[in-house]
Amino acid sequence: MPLSIVTNTMAMKCRTYLDASTSSLETAMNRMASGYRINTAKDDAAGYTIAASMGTKLSSYDVASNNTQIGADLLSTLEENFDLINDHLERIRELTMQAANDTYSTDSKEAIEAEILARYQEISRVANSCEYNGFYLMDGSITTDLGLQAGIYGDPTSRITMEAFLFEDATTSALFGRNDIDALATECAGLDGGSKAYDMLSIIDLAITNVANRVTQIGAIQNRLESAISAIDVASQNLTSSVSTIRDADISTESTNYIQAQILQQAASTLLVTANSTPSIALDLL
Repeated sequence: MPLSIVTNTMAMKCRTYLDASTSSLETAMNRMASGYRINTAKDDAAGYTIAASMGTKLSSYDVASNNTQIGADLLSTLEENFDLINDHLERIRELTMQAANDTYSTDSKEAIEAEILARYQEISRVANSCEYNGFYLMDGSITTDLGLQAGIYGDPTSRITMEAFLFEDATTSALFGRNDIDALATECAGLDGGSKAYDMLSIIDLAITNVANRVTQIGAIQNRLESAISAIDVASQNLTSSVSTIRDADISTESTNYIQAQILQQAASTLLVTANSTPSIALDLL
């Protein structure tokens, strides 16, 4: 290589290597500091695009999981209130069976009537006050199916439907098809003088069956929601693993790259000093 005082080729090459090693050193430091292999699109354009897309899906999975859990909580609220109503209905049936026994006096039947009436009133109170996030679930105000966005896509496979049947009116009047609750309690106690208390047992059974059917349906949907939540968790975990593979930095590799770049930077810097002094040798020859 010619010895020149005009163009210092060796210094230029050393400067190129110094810049390259400094860039590698900076990249390794950024990756170790952030924990990510891909911090900007220039690090890996394709990987950056894929990781960004997967990140969007991960956020959507979080929302889908929350939506599904909210639906499960709503159904739990509904089921617990149906359990209360069912307890009242079962007690009303027991009292009606007692009243059907002719060995009870009028005073006893009046006491039975008072408890039955109180329980009918409580059934209506529970039904009218059962509320979740502004939705009244048992007063008949919900007349259409409620859909849950349990997936991340806009197709039917991402939707779970809670049928309006679950939210039909569950007050005493609705369950028994009668508005005269006082008269209903009187008949159950066998005090109306016309019908017998035991005639009311089949009517009470129909109300109990109605409630049981709704609770059964609630249980079926709850199972679906639990399955959906589990599926979302699995999908989210797998996607998180994929994002990690694409984006996360391998610290052991980056630490090796860091040390290598540091050594190369020091070597290039030392050699650049030497190369910069080369033209002075040519001057000595003049």
